Parts: sequence; structure tokens; C-alpha cells
Amino acid sequence: MNNIAILGSGNMGLAFANGLVKSNTFQASQITLTRRNINNLAAQTAEGYITTTNNFEAVSKASIVVLAVLPQQLNSLLAEIKEAVDPARQLVISVITGVSCKDIKAHLSEDVQVVRAMPNTAISIGQSMTCITTDNASQEYVDLTKKLFETVGSVVQINEDLMSSATALCACGIAFFLRSIRAASQGGVEIGFHAEDALKMAVQTAKGAADLLLLHGTHPEHEIDKVTSPKGCTIAGLNEMEHNGFSSALIKGIKLASVKAGGLYKDEN
Repeated sequence: MNNIAILGSGNMGLAFANGLVKSNTFQASQITLTRRNINNLAAQTAEGYITTTNNFEAVSKASIVVLAVLPQQLNSLLAEIKEAVDPARQLVISVITGVSCKDIKAHLSEDVQVVRAMPNTAISIGQSMTCITTDNASQEYVDLTKKLFETVGSVVQINEDLMSSATALCACGIAFFLRSIRAASQGGVEIGFHAEDALKMAVQTAKGAADLLLLHGTHPEHEIDKVTSPKGCTIAGLNEMEHNGFSSALIKGIKLASVKAGGLYKDEN
């Protein structure tokens, strides 16, 4: 594990690089960041990262190659780096939505070891939920990928046919939970709080709810039962939400997001 190249250093790629450096897994000088507009990496250059627009050169010098471009940019990127990829010494990690290990190998080589990873935007604060999968990578490379992404949150290994589902639940899920918090804060305004106070209360309450499950290892209904009492206000509020389709709407949204995620790359080809 000597050098890593992150191709397509947007928000996700930069957050990953930052996590690797903060955890002392890599030094900034061991990480090459690429982007079409090098001016957008000026701050990273000043911090000691290697920055370039030359993807071929970045790959040729790396032992780990991270693909972090948009799905519609992938085919041209793979064509650009194909001759620089050495299956005997390199691991390829893809964080691109909807792109299978098979899709990548079809453009590079069947011998390339590929691990797919699906982090979410909480990677920027070291709190990502990242799902990983592979169809041919060695256990050593799978363990290495786990170690890398554990520097920026939690990691679960899943079957590849569940990656679109993981995208919906974990990556899109950030937006779904944020929308729930926003709705709660709007409810707070309606019952009398100033907007900034309502948002602060909703955010902290949501964080507390999540931490209860993480720290206690309990099921949501177990914690809900602690808050609900006969003829109480909590059960009245929960039932009103369910009558208006709260759980159903969230489930349907996750299902639709999963279908959409599975077709993003295919829609571009």
C-alpha cells in the first residue's frame, strides 16, 4: 500500500482523501488527486497532495486506483487509463453509482481486481455508512478496502446485487432523513418555536434517536415503546402520521430510488 490515485476528486473523492490523511493511513504526498479543472484543487495542492489532470500518469504510479467520476464520464475515463492499469499490482475501487464490477472489467481487463464501494455524503465528517462488494477481488483486497473506508465511517460487505438497494437506503437515505428533520422543524415552527430553535431541537432529537439505537443495539420499536403511554400524545402523533402514510411514503421512496440507482449507468450507454 504505497500510493493511491483518486480519479475525479469532487466532494466524495476529496472527503475520502481527507479521511485517509486524518487517520494517518496515508500521507497527503502519497495521494494523487485528479480533476479536469486543476484550479479546483489549489487548496489540496497547498496541503501537500499531488494534483494533476493526467489520469494516465496518476494510475501508472498508484497501487490503489479509486474511480470517483460521474457515471456518464466513466467510459471515457476507462479508455484513457486502460493501458496504465496493471492487474498484477493494482486494486481498483469504484464509488460510481450503478456501475458493476463486470462493467469496469469489460473496459479494462477481466484480470483486474475490482471492489465497489458506496459511501454517503457523511463521509465528509467521518460518519459515512459505506457498503462494499466484489466479484473477483482477493480477501486481502477486500480487507484493505474495509480498512480504508473505516477511516471515514462504518463499513458493511454485501452481495453485489444489493448495491442499488444500498445506494437508495444509505446514499439517498441521507436526503430522506434530512427531509424528515426539515419536516419536524417546520412542525416545530407551527406549534410556536422560532425557525432556528425548531431546527436545532429537531436535529438534536434525531441524533439522539439514532444514538439510542447504535449504543443500545435495540430495535426502533423497543425505544418507541418507552416513549408511548396509553392515551398519550406520542401515540396520538404516531398514529396520525401513519394514517397519512408516513412509513408507506418513506418505503416507496426508497424502493423507487433503488430502481433509479440501478439504471443510472445503463441510461448513459
